Amino acid sequence: MSPRLRSALSAALIVLASLLAPCATLAAWAMHGPADTGRYVASMAPLADDPDVRDAAADTLGAGFAGLVGEAAAGPVNGAVRLFVRDAARSFTRTEAFHEGWDTANRTVHAAVLRALRDDGAAGRAITVDLAPVTERVRDRLAEDHVPFARRIPVRHLAVTVLPAHAADRLRKGYHVLDVAAFWLPLAAVVFAVTGIAVAARRRRALTAAGIGTALGGALLALAVLVGRRLTVAELPGPVDGPAAGAVYDALTETLRTASWLLVALGLTVALASWLTGRYGRPRRRRSTAEPASKASKPSKPSAEPGPPRPTRTRL
Repeated sequence: MSPRLRSALSAALIVLASLLAPCATLAAWAMHGPADTGRYVASMAPLADDPDVRDAAADTLGAGFAGLVGEAAAGPVNGAVRLFVRDAARSFTRTEAFHEGWDTANRTVHAAVLRALRDDGAAGRAITVDLAPVTERVRDRLAEDHVPFARRIPVRHLAVTVLPAHAADRLRKGYHVLDVAAFWLPLAAVVFAVTGIAVAARRRRALTAAGIGTALGGALLALAVLVGRRLTVAELPGPVDGPAAGAVYDALTETLRTASWLLVALGLTVALASWLTGRYGRPRRRRSTAEPASKASKPSKPSAEPGPPRPTRTRL
């Protein structure tokens, strides 16, 4: 194989590896981050102390409590009652019972969604979850804190729709694709990079190019996360948009952002190390002075032509 053909093949493989690197990182993050219930709950747990999330939760809880009061009173709720319910809901978000209810709700909803995504027989059905365990957990916690009438909080088994059927089917297909891609994309990226370096006519230059390509892929992934945040928050409905949705997005993608900057750091480190070893790693050849000195020490050969005859001294 000619050096030109080897260089072209190496460049094509390295470009493919650089393009696959951010996609492989995204697929691996999706399957080992948000798709894992324990990691998901751990990522969501600090949001219980976020002011924006607490305000959004208080507004949702206040609206729900006001609706229950309206049903019990068989009439509309006046402004004073709504204000009291809203203040009570905001006070509740600062209690330990809210933290436990937040974790339990996230664990329950995530487990239900993940179970439905892995079940091919659930096609065409909406994803629902029963929040009765969450209500029961919060009620028990309030009773332990000696909150009046906590034991009288009703625990109702009500199926709440998390995702409609058409959205669940699309998400299920995407989940299966990510499940396959999370294994094959990282393997393909490594194989293409190693093969591209191995077939290159100048391997050190190919290694430098692979490092730069990896860094560019990591930067592209970081940019995609930033653009995805704006698009995701902008497309959410009114009750859940705003700073609270941004905080949830940031918590979910924290590991992905870290992985993207690690790709940038790894690529730049490899490229810089390869360039420095190529620049300063080779010993310089020193010109030997032994040969000229030996030539200079040798006596010059006598000329082949005879010189003029010297005069001879004769005795008188």
